[in-house]
Amino acid sequence: MICRAVMGLLGRRAALRPLDEAAAYARCHGSRENDVRIVKLPPRRPRYDVLASGEELRELFEQRLDAREPETA
Repeated sequence: MICRAVMGLLGRRAALRPLDEAAAYARCHGSRENDVRIVKLPPRRPRYDVLASGEELRELFEQRLDAREPETA
């Protein structure tokens, strides 16, 4: 009898109200302080040259394969 009463209390959960986006953000991150500034960064410079085409990539791969030493069996 006691087990049913305890299970009845534990089994019930309070219904949570849905949050809109602003309320969810405020709950997760809090309010924005004046210490935080949003700055714009200049665009990144390219790190390396991009290959012009897949054909160029295939040719470079063939050159690397041809340059390898033959395998000894």
